Amino acid sequence: MAGRLGELLVRENLISLQQLQKAQDEQKKAGGRIGYHLTKLGFIEESELTNFLSKQYGVPSINLKEFDIDPEVVRLVPKEVAEKHQCIPVNRAGASLILAMSDPSNIYAIDDIKFLTGYNIEVVVASEQAIKEALEKYYAEKGPSYDEVMEGFDESEIEVDHNEGDDNVVDLEKSAADAPVVKLVNLILLDAIKKGASDIHVEPYEKDFRVRYRVDGVLYEVMKPPMKLKMAIISRLKIMAELDIAERRLPQDGRIKLKLGKGREMDFRVSVCPTLFGEKVVLRLLDKSNLQLDMTKLGFDVDPLKLFKDAIDRPYGMVLVTGPTGSGKTTTLYSALSELNKTSDNISTAEDPVEFNFAGINQVQMHEDIGLNFAAALRSFLRQDPDIIMVGEIRDFETAEIGIKAALTGHLVLSTLHTNDAPGTVSRLLNMGIEPFLVTSAVNLILAQRLARKLCQECKKPVDVPAQALTDIGVKPEEIGTFQVFEPGGCRTCNDRGYKGRVALYEVMPLWDSIKELVINGASTAELKAEAIRLGMQTLRMAAIAKLKVGMTSIEEVVGNTAPDTMR
Repeated sequence: MAGRLGELLVRENLISLQQLQKAQDEQKKAGGRIGYHLTKLGFIEESELTNFLSKQYGVPSINLKEFDIDPEVVRLVPKEVAEKHQCIPVNRAGASLILAMSDPSNIYAIDDIKFLTGYNIEVVVASEQAIKEALEKYYAEKGPSYDEVMEGFDESEIEVDHNEGDDNVVDLEKSAADAPVVKLVNLILLDAIKKGASDIHVEPYEKDFRVRYRVDGVLYEVMKPPMKLKMAIISRLKIMAELDIAERRLPQDGRIKLKLGKGREMDFRVSVCPTLFGEKVVLRLLDKSNLQLDMTKLGFDVDPLKLFKDAIDRPYGMVLVTGPTGSGKTTTLYSALSELNKTSDNISTAEDPVEFNFAGINQVQMHEDIGLNFAAALRSFLRQDPDIIMVGEIRDFETAEIGIKAALTGHLVLSTLHTNDAPGTVSRLLNMGIEPFLVTSAVNLILAQRLARKLCQECKKPVDVPAQALTDIGVKPEEIGTFQVFEPGGCRTCNDRGYKGRVALYEVMPLWDSIKELVINGASTAELKAEAIRLGMQTLRMAAIAKLKVGMTSIEEVVGNTAPDTMR
């Protein structure tokens, strides 16, 4: 069927032959079905594929997101069978069972389920992604809820005295290994994965102890465990991350690896920091399966993407990605590296910490305490016959100087800097002590980025905004009235938040000749920015307005994530 589906789609001119071949190459590498790879690569929309299959096989199509399937119906088909055939029972009517499938031509699956259930099977077609989500939702191993875990507590079970601040390590280990504490910590970690959180904050205060998740860049409080469990929970997390539970005065860093079945692994980067009332633990979730490395899907518009790709395709020079912590800089650099990752090139990276590991790239973890910092790693790389070097961050003059020299001697150097926008990066390098002529000859391109929350497509609602308000945020007067502004609603898909997922906003500034001239003449950041805009640079605010116009984000996200281009 896989081959047939691809051929039929080509015949109907829904995809090109080259696209089919690309999807087949991906399928050979990663397995799975051809439809999944075609939609993942963005060659065809899921809805288009479902409608095509619906017409082709004469069966109705269905949107599983709009359905609430009765658990009784789900139980008719065992989980293993549903996963094997990529299908899910939707409803039953008399002697018939309605079955949603991504491949309605799979007679074997239909016969199998008919034999298993004793029902006549009526097939409806749904997209592969929707079936995957439905399988995860309806067949999820229902873990215990917070209330159920807390019911398992006997008041006398755990009493860790945390006023002295000098507990016996043996007592701590015992309380951390107590069944309800283990269950509660597992619940916190698994619940964060289910809710799509990027970070977990476990925070002790004087009279309070709370757990918050960061979802789409915003923190939400999820639970307040009893104070008496404070030490036990923190110790359990430290034991899982293989940290020293007796050391409570110094910050510590570690990692937790969770195996989630179906071959899926989840890494948590753990950071413990002593605060006034105990240790605060922050866990960063690193889910490689969710790592989006396809540049077109990150949020790049066509022209800026072309400029960025041209800069990383050059044999030497420096490409800088800038923005605050958590703005997706690492993802952008990783996507550039995955594009450059060829057998013919030697790629080395110095990272602090290494977030995801890639085959074919030599990644080095920094250890400041033993003197392995970015500058030391960079020096070592230059003796290792490199082609492409990535430096996690340029923090000081020494790292900047070696990076610039490497870029001038035939290496491609990728790195990040903490600055507000692309033109401001030049001033930052000059402030570090780099000579203007070195900046202009070494740097190919500077990219600034932010992450804005995407409106939930299921529940966003149109809103009328006064023309003045749009002009104030930077919309051109002639464009007012040509597009619809949306605001967040709230539904089950997005947990009533109105936003689901995030999109990157990019400001891409190549070092054009006139910009180089301005840098050498000591121009200010404002002058550099004005010249870059004149040459066609899309600023962060312009990128945000472009996403607002297509209904992808809201005015509050535009204003909250980007600075206005002109100061009044």
